[in-house]
This record gives sequence, C-alpha cells and structure tokens, in this order.
Amino acid sequence: MRHVPDSERRARLAIRHALAPETRAQRPEDAARAVVALHATDAPSVHLSAWARTESTTPAAIDRALYDDRSLVKQLAMRRTLFTFPRDLIPAVMSSAAARTAAIERTRMIRDVERAGLATDGAAWLAKARDDVEAALERSFGALSASQLRKAVAHIDTVVPGTSGEQWSAPRVLTLLGAQGVIVRGPCTGRFPTARPLWTLPSRWLGGPVPAMEAADGYRELVRRWLHAFGPGTEEDIVWWLGATKKTVRAALAELGAVEVSLDGPAPGWLLPDDLDVVPAPGPWTALLPPLDPTVMGWKHRGFYLGPHHRALFDGRGNAGTTAWAGGRVVGCWVQDSDASVRVHLLEPVSGGQRASLDAQAGLLTAWLDGARSPTGYRSPAMRGRPAAERSAGQDAPAPALPLPPPRS
Repeated sequence: MRHVPDSERRARLAIRHALAPETRAQRPEDAARAVVALHATDAPSVHLSAWARTESTTPAAIDRALYDDRSLVKQLAMRRTLFTFPRDLIPAVMSSAAARTAAIERTRMIRDVERAGLATDGAAWLAKARDDVEAALERSFGALSASQLRKAVAHIDTVVPGTSGEQWSAPRVLTLLGAQGVIVRGPCTGRFPTARPLWTLPSRWLGGPVPAMEAADGYRELVRRWLHAFGPGTEEDIVWWLGATKKTVRAALAELGAVEVSLDGPAPGWLLPDDLDVVPAPGPWTALLPPLDPTVMGWKHRGFYLGPHHRALFDGRGNAGTTAWAGGRVVGCWVQDSDASVRVHLLEPVSGGQRASLDAQAGLLTAWLDGARSPTGYRSPAMRGRPAAERSAGQDAPAPALPLPPPRS
C-alpha cells in the first residue's frame, strides 16, 4: 500500500492550494478551483483567500468575477455553509450538497411553522412563500434586498419560534429558497470588505435555470475535486467536508476508483487513481489566510498541519479565525492594529527567515487592504490576545532566510 507521510501531505497542500510561490493562481477563478470553492460566510474571506493565492489580483478583479463576469457564484451548500464556487461546478453542487441542505432545512421549517400555529400544513405555507417571492422578483425586473422582499411579501414577514429556542423570519425563508435554487444571490450593493447581496432569479443572473444533474453524479464530482485538492484524506474527512453520509461518500469513492493509502495516523486515506506519484516538497513558503479559509477548514482531522493549536485558532463552534503558515504548518494568526496594519502573532517559535517572510506577507497585505478594515465575526482566542510564544519568537536559532514573497498589486 502506498504510504503518504504528513510531510508529503503538507507538500501537496502547498502546491494544490496555490500557496507555494511557484504555484500561485493567475485569477480569482483559479484560486477558487485550487480549493474546490472559497468559503463565503464571512464576507471579506472570499477576497482575502483569493489574495493569498494569486500574484496580482485586486478587490475590483474579484468583484468583477463575482458580479460582472459571474464566473464565481455564491451558493449555500455543504454543512449549510455559504461558498463561492466556480460557475461550472454549480450544477453538481445544486443536485447534491445544496439539495441535501435544502431538504434538511425545509423539514425543520415545516415543523416549526406547524408547531407555531402559523399553518396546519407547513409545506403549503412554504410553497406559498416560494410563489410569492418569485412573483415579487418577476415584478421587480431586477434584484431585491431581503428587506425589500420582506415588505413585498407579507406572507414571510413574521417571526417563527424554532425548536431549540431560536427564532427565524424572512431571511431564513430566502436562505431556503437559495439552497433550492429558486432564487440566487446576485448583485451586491456593498464592496469589499462588506457584502450586501441582493436576491434575483437564476434566469436573470445565470442566463437560465441550472442544468439538472443526478445527485450521485454531483456528489462524485465534488469528491473528485476534493481528492485532487485535499487528498489524501480519510473517509471521515470527506464525510465531514461534504456534509453527507458514509454511504454517499463510499459510493463516490468506488465510482472514482479511488485508491486506499496509508497515512501517519491510524485511519487510511484515499487518492485518485492517477494521483499516486510522490509529490516533492516545494520551496519554503509562508501564507496569511483569513477566517474560514478552505485550507484550514478542509479536513476534519487537522493534526498534520495544525499541531496543538486547535483551541487557540478555532472558536467554540469550530470556526477558524485567521492563520499564519510556515512550511506547511500553522504557526500563529494575524490581526489588524488600530491603524489597519496587519501584524502576525505567533503560537510557537519560528526561524528568523520564516519570521521575516511572515512580516513581509503582513506588509503586502497591509498595502493591499489600503486602510480597509476587515471585520469578522470569527475571532479565535489567539486573535483576542497576544500569545506567549510571540515574546520568545525572536530567540530561536538562526536559519537560512526564506525568499521574500514577490510584490503584489
């Protein structure tokens, strides 16, 4: 059996995710393809994830891909998470992960509507909501905000108690319709680092309905792309990332002819049958990644790149904050000071060369942000306080200097 040690997994991560200098992507679309899709729950993360993987992209170029070319499309999918997908992947996503998320969400909402006494038939209540929202968007000849739709569709302008003590209202109805592909996130009235999307119809935004696809075919394509970008990974990694069942994942692996490989951990991993060659380590590299970046969130079992830093870098719900990387491992995080300058905070000592490269990355990111603050709701414990390792980081033994990252506009 082919063995893939942690060192090679880190090499694959650097190369496949366009993080090593010689592998950087040319366009925002290429950056998204490198990691299957970019996380979009935190508004600035799409832009910052693209910046980390490209040489010369700008916020305007990323906005153009999202809102003008529409070569990148935001869609709720795996694990009820909002992603930005390359447009050609949308049919596979809609038939599989998005459809599963929508079905689960619809069942919960029907139950909530009936328990709240809003209707004896929750399914009929949601069907009317769908019809009314579609009609409102048809009348608008454009796109509407959630607030505008709430006013236009009195049916959804209500508060529904959930089964866990929470409440939901119109935005959750719109989220469900988005997951179902009835409506789609379209134009945005805000620009980086904020996002205020408007809702519109797929026929207007994408030029027509999303092509139909069998669920099994959609899942197979998502697993194929994940294996290329993140493999080798365990079955449990894939199940977690995909938000699907073991049965679904096993079927996709079998159809792909995936090959079982051994890892440094106890569980076996999987690779595509044409991806079994040893991947040599790239040159030295560092990176600053935003909250919820696909690289740090791509596996369930993260020890081979995260080490002992899980509690410091993830909040109580399992959401990652910012991360600083050196040589394929997470070594700290980054924050913005009061003057919007980016500063790296270390969780462990690094070499002098690695520190210099990280500081250079911080300078490049500060210049790219150009005074913009990048607010986030995902602040890890490490982001809220300076780690003790930061104070001793300058005392490690010297090491050969890393090449500084090239300037990026």
